[in-house]
Amino acid sequence: MHDSNAANRNFYDTLWSETHLKRPDCFNTWPLISSLLPLAPERLEIGPGLRPRLPISGTCFVDISPPVIERLTARGGLAVSGEITDLPFGAGKFDLVCAFDVIEHTEDDRRVFGEVSRVLKQDGIFIFSVPLHAAFWTEFDAFVGHVRRYDPAALLELLAANDLVLEKSAAYGMQPANPRLLDLSMWWLKHRRREAMWWYNRVLLPLGMFFQKRLKFVEGMIDASGVDEVVLVCRKRTAAAAPDRRPKPAA
Repeated sequence: MHDSNAANRNFYDTLWSETHLKRPDCFNTWPLISSLLPLAPERLEIGPGLRPRLPISGTCFVDISPPVIERLTARGGLAVSGEITDLPFGAGKFDLVCAFDVIEHTEDDRRVFGEVSRVLKQDGIFIFSVPLHAAFWTEFDAFVGHVRRYDPAALLELLAANDLVLEKSAAYGMQPANPRLLDLSMWWLKHRRREAMWWYNRVLLPLGMFFQKRLKFVEGMIDASGVDEVVLVCRKRTAAAAPDRRPKPAA
């Protein structure tokens, strides 16, 4: 098992064991998600934790954390244990796939995008979020199991290589920009983890959700200058086969 996988399991098993399940309509992603549901009977969310963005009942979920699988299943979700690099589903199964704050935790991200493309139907939608800009890397990224931050141009190349066409994007996320606040948060997470998790789940997260801003989507990739995290809406479109221009044999 990669060190990043171990870090993810250790951190998130603890986090979710202390967390209340949040309804998907509590998040600013809900206007977008709800508009897509009528045309997406087959749905998958990868790594939802206890903050799913898709409706729980009838949705397939893949997560590495036992507390998540247990609680989503109890609410009618079709939750299974699995890795984002080896999704336990057949090809072309889903109309809609979501992965929020997940892909940056994975070493082999090329395989991630390949797996998502594989399980999507033609014209299926993939919605995901990732942090941007290596220059924005902090100790917090390493602590929570991030492997990378993305360069926007490299991200677009990954999408194109896997038949995923970017339709629109928006700035996303709630990470504090104040370095002193970040340092204080890190101290509490390292030395008083249980207390830090209590404050995060019962005070900071509810406040953050209360002050969520409406997502402002633009066509294609946003101007990512100074943007810490982005959410992207993509569609799977396989390029048509090129016409056969070889000379035809004489009759």
